[in-house]
Amino acid sequence: MKAYRISRFGLEHLEQVELPTPQPGRGQVLVRIHAVSLNFRDLLMTRGLYNPKMALPRIPCSDGAGEVVAVGDEVSRLRVGDRVAGIFMQHWLEGSLTPAKARGALGGDVDGMLAEYVVLDENGVVPFPEHLSFAEAATLPCAALTAWHALVHAAAVKAGDTVLIQGTGGVSLFALQFARLLGARVLGTSSSAEKIARARALGLQDAVNYREHADWAAWVQEQTGGAGADLVVEVGGAGTLNQSLQAVRTCGTIAQIGVLTGLSEPVSLAPVLHKQVRIQGIYVGSRAMFEEMNKAIALAKLRPVVDRIFPFTDARQAMQHMASGAHFGKIVIAVNS
Repeated sequence: MKAYRISRFGLEHLEQVELPTPQPGRGQVLVRIHAVSLNFRDLLMTRGLYNPKMALPRIPCSDGAGEVVAVGDEVSRLRVGDRVAGIFMQHWLEGSLTPAKARGALGGDVDGMLAEYVVLDENGVVPFPEHLSFAEAATLPCAALTAWHALVHAAAVKAGDTVLIQGTGGVSLFALQFARLLGARVLGTSSSAEKIARARALGLQDAVNYREHADWAAWVQEQTGGAGADLVVEVGGAGTLNQSLQAVRTCGTIAQIGVLTGLSEPVSLAPVLHKQVRIQGIYVGSRAMFEEMNKAIALAKLRPVVDRIFPFTDARQAMQHMASGAHFGKIVIAVNS
């Protein structure tokens, strides 16, 4: 089978290789991968910036969807022909995250999905909604589930709440779609008028250009009558956290998800104390959350936003597109057409 593998860190070392097609053992399934979607983590992994100590060689990418083509002995949850997506952390099936459940993350601790065939434990995959294509389903395991975890489990967003999203990447757009599904008002930040216009078509009520308004937290306060946002979906990291602390309401929630602006900027603790802000780290979610989210997606016939689909031969170009920041929504690589 064809696969991509990192033998040395650096995007230039992401190379297509020929490997034996794996076979499922007891309790495992063989999945013919049709599509893989990219996350910023995949780019950092490839460059050696996420986990410099990661064992190499490694097949990258955590998110993929495909069809079960063979099952091992004692498999009971799945059948040949089932359309499935892998779960990000193969051992986090339900309940709260523990160190043991956090091990086994695809494309990091173990080989990922950027291959024609992948063997996974039957407990590490979930069927996805019937109305979705493989490309759309490939966007769910990390970005969609992270947004669902933040809105539904961390902040318990309800109708009438105000949710602030940052940018128009995969997590932010899923947060927008889920928030509108829950009846919440959504505000946003972006550096692109064109992306703001496209997000409005998905239900974004209003947005501010953060390059023109560096103090965008003041704008959020104005938009909410001085109350602030009930939830800030924080994907920027240390470079945006201080503004998020000013933008969130008293006793509100900041779902800390991304580190696009870095990890080590000084952060003021005063708003955390005086406003009793809850900062909740979000690290994807469990299989149980995934299955719960899929029910909502199926009922609403929600469709993920796919920016562009690259052919399998252009995986490196897809990563470069991710690095450019020009995308709106999810970047997908078609594997088996």
